[in-house]
Amino acid sequence: MGTNGVSESLTASKAWTQLDRRAILDQLDRMLVSPHFSHSKRYPTLLRYVVEQALAGHSDQIKERVLGIEVFGRASDYDTTQDPVVRMTAGEIRKRIAQYYHEPGHQDELRIELPSGTYVPEFYIPAEPLKSVAIAAPIVVPVVPETPAPRVSRRISSRKTFLLVAGVLAVAAVISAAWYKPWVTRSALDRFWAPVLESPNPALLCVGQPHFSAFPSGQALFPPVPVAAKPSAESDDAPDSAESQVSLHDLYRMGKLYISFWDSVTMTRIAALLEGKTKRYRLRPELATSLSDLRDGPAILVGAFNNDWTLRLTGPLRFSFLNSQPHIYAIQDQQNASQTWVVDTRIPYMRQSDDYAVISRVKDATTDRTIVAAGGVAYWGTIAAGEFLTDPKYMEEVAKTAPSGWEHKNMQIVIGTRVIAGNCGPPRVLATYFW
Repeated sequence: MGTNGVSESLTASKAWTQLDRRAILDQLDRMLVSPHFSHSKRYPTLLRYVVEQALAGHSDQIKERVLGIEVFGRASDYDTTQDPVVRMTAGEIRKRIAQYYHEPGHQDELRIELPSGTYVPEFYIPAEPLKSVAIAAPIVVPVVPETPAPRVSRRISSRKTFLLVAGVLAVAAVISAAWYKPWVTRSALDRFWAPVLESPNPALLCVGQPHFSAFPSGQALFPPVPVAAKPSAESDDAPDSAESQVSLHDLYRMGKLYISFWDSVTMTRIAALLEGKTKRYRLRPELATSLSDLRDGPAILVGAFNNDWTLRLTGPLRFSFLNSQPHIYAIQDQQNASQTWVVDTRIPYMRQSDDYAVISRVKDATTDRTIVAAGGVAYWGTIAAGEFLTDPKYMEEVAKTAPSGWEHKNMQIVIGTRVIAGNCGPPRVLATYFW
């Protein structure tokens, strides 16, 4: 007997007959047209690839890097730690496989599994037919006249009524279970992202930008347009705005066309998570993001000192960003003035030893939308925040000590990361706050 209550795995001997292969591929097709897979392109593509490779005898080639290259078109030298697309997609596939086989009518089918810790699929044939819930068609019973027997008829009628009510309740329970899927346990990371993922509106992913000084001190950024240069009301020409006079060269100097490479790493991680959850989203740089954009739906802000929206959001919160001296940048605890996490930017780059970040998830009073902000004091902190928000194990640690119902509360997490020779280590939790 194999796992999941099924007989010995076909993969145990790998002695597949042509009939075995056909049965496995037929089952794969059956699964991929189900609602669990049919609404996505990524999950069916990866699952089909690993199944076909296993059946072809290439199980030794089913590895994360190979899948990233062959299935998702990544470069041959891509960094799997910075781009976890394979791990995230495989995790979602495992969840959807479990949902598929838990539904009535699928328990006695040939099973295709993707065990945790490997990308090599396993195939199982049920040892015996498993019981499944089915709704039978109504049976019409002809009415035959009988000699009146009031007491007996009353008992029979009561029993029929009881059975009918019990049957209706059983059917309702099956339908309710199929709809709400109570057997699916959401991870702590899923619960953190739930307000964003469950919103009907697309999410906004807003990335910070460097703010360069474009003009000499005292010179207006957008000098006023002379009255004589403005077209009259009768003119067919569009009126000249101050910004319309800024050249492309000036745009470069103002930083409106730049984002940090390292912030883009965090942006890519979060975008991959949203895509994996089939959540629609749009990307905008911070300097091109308006308040109306933030009101359109949930927002994710990447960056801190290079993202004014993050500074505005966290300014009134317990953990906020502080730049009290020209070269000193920090995170301060506004309820405990003695607790700050500081980065001195005068220290040589390769000798920096620590960086810090704040992760916030709040229902913003101004926009009436959920906003998630992930920003570091320096860029290492932002990288660590991106890893924290896309790897389930970190949020599981937070959930262990979080108050009951934390997933419905506003929250902030302060994290730290060790920096060695210009490279950051994994994130670690330094403080949390829920309200």
